[in-house]
Amino acid sequence: MPAEPEHNQEQSNQQDPDQQDNDGQGGARQADALIQPPRLRTGEDRSASRLELFFDLAYVLVVAELTSAFAHDLSWHGAGVFAGLFTVVWWSWVTTTLYSNRFDTNDVPYRLAKLGQTFAVAVMAAASSSATTSGSVYFAAGYLGSQVLLMALYARAHHHVPDARRTLDLYLGATAVSAVLWSVSLAVPGPARYALWAAGLLIEATAPLLATRFGNRIPLHEQHLPDRFGLFAMLVLGESIASVVVGLHDTDWRLASFTTAAIGFVITAALWWTYFDLGGAASKHRILQKNDNRASATHDRYVYGHLPLFLGLASVGVGVEEYVLHPVGDLSPGGRAALCVGVGLFVAGVALVMAGSAGRWSAAWPWPVATLPVVIGISLLPLSPTLTALGLAVAMIAGVAAGTWQQQRGHIATTET
Repeated sequence: MPAEPEHNQEQSNQQDPDQQDNDGQGGARQADALIQPPRLRTGEDRSASRLELFFDLAYVLVVAELTSAFAHDLSWHGAGVFAGLFTVVWWSWVTTTLYSNRFDTNDVPYRLAKLGQTFAVAVMAAASSSATTSGSVYFAAGYLGSQVLLMALYARAHHHVPDARRTLDLYLGATAVSAVLWSVSLAVPGPARYALWAAGLLIEATAPLLATRFGNRIPLHEQHLPDRFGLFAMLVLGESIASVVVGLHDTDWRLASFTTAAIGFVITAALWWTYFDLGGAASKHRILQKNDNRASATHDRYVYGHLPLFLGLASVGVGVEEYVLHPVGDLSPGGRAALCVGVGLFVAGVALVMAGSAGRWSAAWPWPVATLPVVIGISLLPLSPTLTALGLAVAMIAGVAAGTWQQQRGHIATTET
């Protein structure tokens, strides 16, 4: 009997070196956890992190400020400014998301950079309503700050992940050139400033395309990507819910406004259903199904196809509030267009994302493409705001029913987003 404990003790001692390797380096490992070299994380099972959710809060503020500014200038000029600034803001979110998708280490340097970017986006939010007038320098400085921090993260990944250097060279080069243009814009007044912004954005937007063609073809995390885009969709959808609340509050619960608010909520719910149960879920299924462990044009089409989709959702938020505030006949043409064009852009965006992720246009036919002419037809009819909203709600509900029917018959394969 005494021998058995001795044997157990001996066995324990034999295991101790490994245990000591693990435990004896515990302090070192804890220290290392604070600073971890970037690595390609696309093979790990993960979703959006708490830090990314915190980061998105700043974008809630930017979108709210942009939609508020658009609501105060429902003209062609106002729509153009809104679309341009929304594209800038959305792209700043995309660039950070693409980095996090591959290289998020969640260590102290990464967290500090991400928190710095969050503050930079908050600066953009504060300047959004005057981004083309008195606040343009501050808006540009916020965007520039975010991209400089992104460059630092990419430079760090370039040092630690040699297998991805050709891809990282393209991202770093495009971001650096764009940063120079945005820096120059700080000293250039008038339209030239916005031309430099557009040029910088276009150069940055070529990086993923060039990386797909000429880079290392390093993969994206195919679970994380739709997870993040779904969260941004939810973020923008929140503006429509906020519009219902604001509209009801500001109209003192008038019956006509209450009716239109209820219809606006139905439209918003149908947009949510369309994206999360059907279009977005089908796109996610396609991405996961491909699973070819390399960057591809599928991912590019998925990312860029979301721009009209998100722009449409943001415009719907403005339109819903305008319809609730003016439910009878005094709605401006811009207010009417905000909702109608927003719904149309959303449907077109869903079609682009579905077709892009499948690599063929037929993937979006007949649903949701067939919904688009119905939306356009209703928008052109000389109806009251309430009836126009009701028509759009019926069209979107019918679209959800048609998409669900195709899903049940196996024509649309989906997975939960």
